[in-house]
Amino acid sequence: MKLYIQKLKQSQGEPVSFREHVDISDIAQLDNDIRRIEPVLVTGTAMIDGENINCDFQIQGTMILPCARTLVDVPYEFSIQAFESFTTSVYREGEDVHLVSGEVLDLTPFIEENVLLEIPLRVFADKDQLEANTVKQGKGWTLITEEEQSEKIDPRLEKLKALLDDKSNEKDSEG
Repeated sequence: MKLYIQKLKQSQGEPVSFREHVDISDIAQLDNDIRRIEPVLVTGTAMIDGENINCDFQIQGTMILPCARTLVDVPYEFSIQAFESFTTSVYREGEDVHLVSGEVLDLTPFIEENVLLEIPLRVFADKDQLEANTVKQGKGWTLITEEEQSEKIDPRLEKLKALLDDKSNEKDSEG
């Protein structure tokens, strides 16, 4: 997303609004959890004051991340409020102020950086997605839910139960 310095200067100190869909899908190739990201909507204003340029913008979009339990795709919607300061003067460049060289200010790297900082540590699929994508059986194993487990008697305890039933029947018949 490019902003032209000349257009900002022509605004004579008034904020210049922008609204654009920006394709940042190349960040999915980096070493992070993002599997896919659609173009994000960037809306905001840019204002120039002498050699200083301030951009206040919002980034909205959806990224696809892996579920922490099952690794299925989980859409994660985000909305990020960002503020970036730029300068055209080499003398004012600093940690929080970025130097603009030339006549074009490219916001794309700053949009990508803000989105990367927004990636959550983990996301979880909803219950329907989990049930639809959970493997229930494999070679030599079967998934048993807690409800099924509580209904099923452990085969090792069946003989003990039978023995206890026999002893209780003997006491009943004696009494």
